[in-house]
Amino acid sequence: MSAAVLVLYNPVSGDSTAKEFFENHVLPYLDSNGIRPAAVMATEHAGHAGTIVTDFLQKHQGEVTIVLGSGDGTLHEVVNALSGRALDTTRAITFALVPCGTANALFSSLFPSMSERPVVSYKLLSLDAFIARAKPKPLALARTTLYEAPTRHVPCHGIVSVVVTSTALHASILEDSELLRKEIPGIERFKVAAQQNKTRWYRSRVKLSPVPSTGAVQVYDPDTNALVPHKGSLELSGPFVYFLSTVNVDRLEPAFRIAPQFSAEPPEDASLDVVIVRPQRDPTFTSDTPQTREAFATKAFTVLIAAYQDGNHIRLRYKENGDISADNDGPTVVEYFRCGGWEWIPEEADEKARLVCSDGTILKIAEGGRAVCGAIESRNLLVYG
Repeated sequence: MSAAVLVLYNPVSGDSTAKEFFENHVLPYLDSNGIRPAAVMATEHAGHAGTIVTDFLQKHQGEVTIVLGSGDGTLHEVVNALSGRALDTTRAITFALVPCGTANALFSSLFPSMSERPVVSYKLLSLDAFIARAKPKPLALARTTLYEAPTRHVPCHGIVSVVVTSTALHASILEDSELLRKEIPGIERFKVAAQQNKTRWYRSRVKLSPVPSTGAVQVYDPDTNALVPHKGSLELSGPFVYFLSTVNVDRLEPAFRIAPQFSAEPPEDASLDVVIVRPQRDPTFTSDTPQTREAFATKAFTVLIAAYQDGNHIRLRYKENGDISADNDGPTVVEYFRCGGWEWIPEEADEKARLVCSDGTILKIAEGGRAVCGAIESRNLLVYG
């Protein structure tokens, strides 16, 4: 039995052109290939995408293909709706993505931008794979659970990510960028939000747990340009400037390749690629002053700019005088790990350190609480890529 097809798009994602693109390109393309969707739906409010999908699954038996026109946020909404329902986990649910959002991290990672390709045909690449009956790829998930205190084991909130889970600067940027969305609808708002948080440091402790199948946390070695195993877990002390983990992607925007080893050394099992910047690794650090933070902000932005240079940030190293470049043998500015999960334990007094971002959704850890994130295999969630 062929899969039932749901066509679903978010008309206000990105630059609000999804409806026009689907009417002019996606629906005619499906029709010309003999594919008759069981339903064509547009979201009307927050949370609607999840409701549409779960209702569709209840009405249709067997495998389902969802042609999804949106950004990563709507996919996040759908996956969380699915994870919160008692659904048959042996039933394949496969996404054909049509990038209509702001950053489109998952689509951009599946199909790194080809500038010579026309925009319309590029946006239809995942749909091409569906029509050609290509083998879809399994999606890994990152499940984050918030606990009210370090010693308590009863969760107070849980959420699933398909792309990114972060704290520190990235979470602050996402929180502030939402306030700028109406004024600056494009990705420029993220740069404005970054400037607003550039001198902020985040006080927390971190525990990295090994990938269960290997018993190791992998650590990036710039000398070999490869991940090397470290048996057991790792503990890191703050302060932190940047703390971000990804699944399924090597980039968060078409050119922002923040987790390059995901594609350079694809993981064999569900795992998290973690990117960290800690300012006290700077060999010139002596004390935490406003001048120190201002000076380090310049170095942090050098790191972020290098991520736009095909992920070159992970090769940046300190010189003895604190300058950073990729052509010396000092300690790395960025710490890059691959692990099975992490635990973030912020200081109670640091309110911004208690923010957690899950695919753009902002959560707040309770005072004295912690966040625990782990990679999991979704088993039945797939994507054409």
